[in-house]
Amino acid sequence: MTELKTEGGGAVYIADEVLTTIAGTAALEAEGVAGLAGYFSEAKNKTLRKHVSRGVQVRVSGQKVGLVLAITAKMGTKLHKISADVQSRVKSAIETMTGLTVAEVNVTVSAVVAEEVKE
Repeated sequence: MTELKTEGGGAVYIADEVLTTIAGTAALEAEGVAGLAGYFSEAKNKTLRKHVSRGVQVRVSGQKVGLVLAITAKMGTKLHKISADVQSRVKSAIETMTGLTVAEVNVTVSAVVAEEVKE
């Protein structure tokens, strides 16, 4: 759990699972990302969709967050551009939604998959 600094009385805590879900969702919005380790964005099954945090690791130290994401990219995409887009989206989403500072977002492209041919 991460404790947020607040100006009012009391404390606000954010579970690490919330941070990984925010990061995973933001990463899947990047064009060219087919999925995260163990999760594919095209999945229609709601049970699979709830596991969006798979492939995301989070480390929190005080008010700073470090993230590691393992993504699956679509064949034919520019991996360096996808990775940079994922880093930007994840950093923005975490900082906007939580007020925490993202120190680093490390991206590993763990697989590349061919896009399905639709008939």
